Amino acid sequence: MKRFWSEVTIAALEGGHGVFLDGRPLRTPARALLLLPTLSLAQAIAHEWAVDSLEIDPLNMPLTGLANAAIDLVSVEPQVFAGRLAAYAETDLLCYRASYPKRLVDRQQQCWEPLLATLEQRLDSRFHRTSGLMHIAQPETALRKAQQLFASYPPFTLAALDPVVTITGSAVLGLLLAEKLLSAEAAFTAATLDERWQEEQWGADSEAAAARNARQTQFEAAARFLELAATAP
Repeated sequence: MKRFWSEVTIAALEGGHGVFLDGRPLRTPARALLLLPTLSLAQAIAHEWAVDSLEIDPLNMPLTGLANAAIDLVSVEPQVFAGRLAAYAETDLLCYRASYPKRLVDRQQQCWEPLLATLEQRLDSRFHRTSGLMHIAQPETALRKAQQLFASYPPFTLAALDPVVTITGSAVLGLLLAEKLLSAEAAFTAATLDERWQEEQWGADSEAAAARNARQTQFEAAARFLELAATAP
């Protein structure tokens, strides 16, 4: 994308805040007004567009991309998105534990169990744990309450949670992050526990490390979007 504007500004609009390029409002790919729920998010997106370069790479504008998704996709079918994210609770990463070696079993227990217990307290419901990869059905009550919590979030929150949940493979971590019961750093550390264990045993693989770094960059952008979208207007 060639830069065609010289000035990026922000203005309060009815229902939120807009970002303007030389006085013209930013719009989504579907041509909807890019109406942002908080000033903090508008400022961060304006910063992406104010980059000092003649060429703009959309891949370097993750907050803009998530805002576009929130408006063009999630807001159209929010319950569908909530249901898809809640479905991860059926096979949640934190519920599937190693059976050996003991050091890995202990590490998962120490890291994952308090997180799972925290969400169980928030939902007033319990998830089943298992060892190995064989599927175990989760209680309907726990799944229903997880879906209800996802469904209570606005489109901008769901848009941020989509990469969070899919990257981690955990609805539990996504809900803890959204409920401000867990930091983004702690969530990503928990999600990559097994990978880091393997590195300790067999050494680092450059391609695997690069892939994890790319996932972490995407994860951190989503977590930042989540925080900015929830900041007071």
